[in-house]
Amino acid sequence: FAGYISQVLKNYTDHACDGEYVSLRCPHRTTISIQSSFYGRIVPSHQLCPSRYPHSYATLIKEDVACSVGTSLQKMLDECQDRRSCQFLVNSRLFGMDPCPGTGKYLLVWYKCRPNEYKSKVACEDDKLRLSCKKSMVIAIYSAIFGRTQGGSLECPYQNLGMPMIECQSATALQLMIKRCHGKRSCSIYASTYEFGDPCYPGIQKHLNVIYTCDNTPLLLPVDETQPPAVSSSSSSMEPVGVSTEMALLSNILAAYAFITENPERAALYFVSGVCIGLVLTLLALVLRVSCRTD
Repeated sequence: FAGYISQVLKNYTDHACDGEYVSLRCPHRTTISIQSSFYGRIVPSHQLCPSRYPHSYATLIKEDVACSVGTSLQKMLDECQDRRSCQFLVNSRLFGMDPCPGTGKYLLVWYKCRPNEYKSKVACEDDKLRLSCKKSMVIAIYSAIFGRTQGGSLECPYQNLGMPMIECQSATALQLMIKRCHGKRSCSIYASTYEFGDPCYPGIQKHLNVIYTCDNTPLLLPVDETQPPAVSSSSSSMEPVGVSTEMALLSNILAAYAFITENPERAALYFVSGVCIGLVLTLLALVLRVSCRTD
């Protein structure tokens, strides 16, 4: 689960030169979300994507290092947005008119992996934000913003008090939300400067916007300290025992499988030794049985 979350929160960067394939891929239950894209050349070829053909020094001097295509972002959105994976060949014909013929170009892509199903909650400044998931599911934070965005928020309208509309965001909002709510069934936090600090000028109204998803991970479900202890009964008291027994058995199976895959020679030695010991014990049992019958 921790690896899954780290892949979801990670910002990915990929690149491919002309004539190469670019391949974007996201983990299970997530899709590609293109953040930015660039196609062209802004650095010399000896630093990135060198030419496949030998060039003289005079040709390198004439190389265009201020070349870019304005349609690269839209093309990446058309090819890869909201897909689990995508792959295509990079060339100038893919992006329309070539702005610098004769110059080798490259594609740079910045993207994230967005959960297929996610929820969004907003709390105005000094209000309490509460997140919760159903039983056997835990919270996975995707993004968190505390401050004031340019577009504002419908839930927290901006009151003009003679101050300019300036975008400002806390740099630690995502880390704090992950620390406070990651892996829990429910959590609550105040959208206040006491928790997140004040990223804006004094007097600017702020809000907290959190995007999260509920992931079904019963093996790693933590104890929810915000919930009162359940009243024990004959039916309910039996359920945790069965669940814990099944979880322990499954954990032992996974641990054994991991040991075998990591130490195949040692596992084979243990298996052969076990078979030999079993044969010796069986032979001793047969000798004792025959000798007892004879007596």
